[in-house]
Amino acid sequence: MIVCMAGRKTLPHEPPAGIDPSREVWFITVCCQSRISNQLAKAGLWPFLTESIKWRVESDLWWIYVFLAMPDHCHFLASFPPGSGIKKTLADWKRWIAAQRGVKWQTDFFEHRLRADESFDEKYSYIVANPVRAGLVRKSEEWPYIWRPVDALPFTGLDR
Repeated sequence: MIVCMAGRKTLPHEPPAGIDPSREVWFITVCCQSRISNQLAKAGLWPFLTESIKWRVESDLWWIYVFLAMPDHCHFLASFPPGSGIKKTLADWKRWIAAQRGVKWQTDFFEHRLRADESFDEKYSYIVANPVRAGLVRKSEEWPYIWRPVDALPFTGLDR
């Protein structure tokens, strides 16, 4: 279980020297300020969120493999073009969503770079199963707040 905590130590959120962020996949969790209210898993907000995700994909600001909104946080797998800066890219996205739809985000986010010994499929499955583990649906297919690029289904590897 990932717990987002306000006031935690600020992390650099940029890849180590010598790591090409465009060749890496990041597991990212962004939390809302209130962890007990539903700010994200709303039918009225979901089309806006998906349009913002797609616009950023089409603008080559990030590449999203899967994005899932829970009531008070979201998980996604993403890669970022060289020079884009993970922290700036996510801050800009969060600021846009907050300004347009009033979502109150926690400062910062959690990220974890997938390494060679980790499986993309394991993280993907973790994200997709999150609503089931939370008791929100019985089967992951029932959760409506998930976005995947059409050409990424079914997932067959990190070929970009």
